[in-house]
Amino acid sequence: MPKNSKVVKRELDDEVIESVKDLLSNEDSADDAFKKSELIVDIQEEKDTDVEEGSEVEDERPAWNSKLQYILAQVGFSVGLGNVWRFPYLCQKNGGGAYLLPYLILLLVIGIPLFFLELSVGQRIRRGSIGVWNYISPKLGGIGFASCVVCFFVALYYNVIIGWSLFYFSQSFQHPLPWDQCPLVKNASHTFVEPECEKSSATTYYWYREALNISSSISESGGLNWKMTICLLAAWVIVCLAMIKGIQSSGKIMYFSSLFPYVVLICFLIRAFLLSGSIDGIRHMFTPKLEIMLEPKVWREAATQVFFALGLGFGGVIAFSSYNKRDNNCHFDAVLVSFINFFTSVLATLVVFAVLGFKANVINEKCIAENSEMIVKFLKMGNISQDIIPHHINFSAMTAEDYRLVYDIVQKVKEEEFPALRLNSCHIEDELNKAVQGTGLAFIAFTEAMTHFPASPFWSVMFFLMLVNLGLGSMFGTIEGIITPVVDTFKIRKEILTVICCLLAFCLGLIFVQRSGNYFVTMFDDYSATLPLLIVVILENIAVSFVYGIDKFMEDLKDMLGFAPNRYYYYMWKYLSPLMLVSLLIASVVNMGLSPPGYNAWIEDKASEEFLSYPLWGMVVCISLTVLAMLPVPVVFIIRRCNLIDDSSGNLASVTYKRGRVLKEPVNLEGDDASLIHGKIPSEMSSPNFGKNIYRKQSGSPTLDTAPNGRYGIGYLMADMPESDL
Repeated sequence: MPKNSKVVKRELDDEVIESVKDLLSNEDSADDAFKKSELIVDIQEEKDTDVEEGSEVEDERPAWNSKLQYILAQVGFSVGLGNVWRFPYLCQKNGGGAYLLPYLILLLVIGIPLFFLELSVGQRIRRGSIGVWNYISPKLGGIGFASCVVCFFVALYYNVIIGWSLFYFSQSFQHPLPWDQCPLVKNASHTFVEPECEKSSATTYYWYREALNISSSISESGGLNWKMTICLLAAWVIVCLAMIKGIQSSGKIMYFSSLFPYVVLICFLIRAFLLSGSIDGIRHMFTPKLEIMLEPKVWREAATQVFFALGLGFGGVIAFSSYNKRDNNCHFDAVLVSFINFFTSVLATLVVFAVLGFKANVINEKCIAENSEMIVKFLKMGNISQDIIPHHINFSAMTAEDYRLVYDIVQKVKEEEFPALRLNSCHIEDELNKAVQGTGLAFIAFTEAMTHFPASPFWSVMFFLMLVNLGLGSMFGTIEGIITPVVDTFKIRKEILTVICCLLAFCLGLIFVQRSGNYFVTMFDDYSATLPLLIVVILENIAVSFVYGIDKFMEDLKDMLGFAPNRYYYYMWKYLSPLMLVSLLIASVVNMGLSPPGYNAWIEDKASEEFLSYPLWGMVVCISLTVLAMLPVPVVFIIRRCNLIDDSSGNLASVTYKRGRVLKEPVNLEGDDASLIHGKIPSEMSSPNFGKNIYRKQSGSPTLDTAPNGRYGIGYLMADMPESDL
């Protein structure tokens, strides 16, 4: 191939030309030797085209229809059920309003920097989690596979929660609500209240017996709960139909699934403010307990909440951002989505405690009425003297202040006999201090509060429809964290993979709709995601900061964004964030070790929960979940380190890319520039994909180790040619 040949100019496509223009500035003293080498291209048949920066070639990768659609997708993924039923519980438990300070600090130290990091690598490399980490370092390619495994585990049980919400949603179209009163049991002689319900409450009984029909332990399967099986099938059908076309279908649904929860939360907040007792709940919520804020446990739980609230490590953030344009301002997106997530948590906290304040007020009034009747009874029997009761007290319309006054007087006068009277103090704070989270909040406490709402079926429909939408928004991101990297890597049709994934997940998810299924949900929630995701994000941070190089990454961001990110991120990524993540991992392991592995079982005879330890096989499952989630990391590392599978065979650790770093190693090479390219011309080449090798072989020297991350990619090789050749 003679230099200055016009044939070369015709054959080189726009993509290579633009890549050359970008990279000519990188030439150095080693370039003369670097030109005299070979480019061996092992081409597959795929015709998928990828674009580098500045290329005029149309990118075949799907893209968001608008920036708003993308932001709503990220918000829908990050804002989930945890914002409604986990954050308010932690806020109450860990110092009320004072909890917001450590949460905000950790959001700035861990949350936003790591969220920005995932958005950046996804947008820059334009691949899912598997392709991104193969690009950064082939030996760390297992990070992407680990993310996919964790996403799959989480999707299995997360969609069960959506199924529960669908069941309650379907039961809300009746008045009175079915969990409003305890059911009556008839026998030959008389009618009586169901004992299990009488010992607990109507909403508790409905949840455990009518909805779950729960068994007494995890070892008692009890067979499938057909009502929940149908709801789980409906949930997976919804997810499958929404995801079958990728972001082209799920993106449109995001307009509703991401925005509707805010409409419901605001409506609930306005309605709750009009109910008596709501202010008591909010006041109790935000009364700061500064002494609690200094405890290490508070910071550990705040860090864990920040970590999971943003969906770090799942791969969904990377997958969504990979469909962006390369010049999108992902720094703005990271800050915006993080603070939307935070304010959503605060809004949900206001709603939850306004409603729980109203519920506490209703229960407190009932308590005062019952105890007032007892005092009247004691007065008639002569157990309590009428002389000690103030004259202004009206037992038929007793206020909380009057009852408290009478209670204190009786307690002082009848000091020794007082315990035998069995009077209750009826403090509203006692009811508000009963911290509830998770399913206990959504399906028991909140449902009980709504039974006291005027037009309760309407509010019940709205609430459970909100839970369904919150869950679906997170499920879309979770499934995208599985589908996108697998499609990018294996070039499978997205529609087929989506159907297979949802069908397989439904079949495996049947263990969660047994009568003992709720216990398996607890097991998966505790052991399938927490530690693996922490390890995944630590490795992500190390891969970018120390393997790829934090300085080079900062240069890439400057090139991509058009401005240099604040040096704050440099120090966070390189020093503080890894340190904080390792500390959080150690604290989580210690906490898990100190907490006996077990679950809260519902005992039918006692009509109450009881903590039980997992059987031996349950312990094996718990350990297996954590090990299986992390197994891809060492497996891929060993495969790549020991070259156990040849790159050309399409192994799981081999994904190649065009862009990367130049190997600047001075070598003595022989040959002519005419031997630079062997194989197809660049315009005929498909985009980098799974199993393809694009690497440089040094003439007269042993074959170099393949660099699937594109360090010897076509863009940089062409940059070594004189401009006249182009």
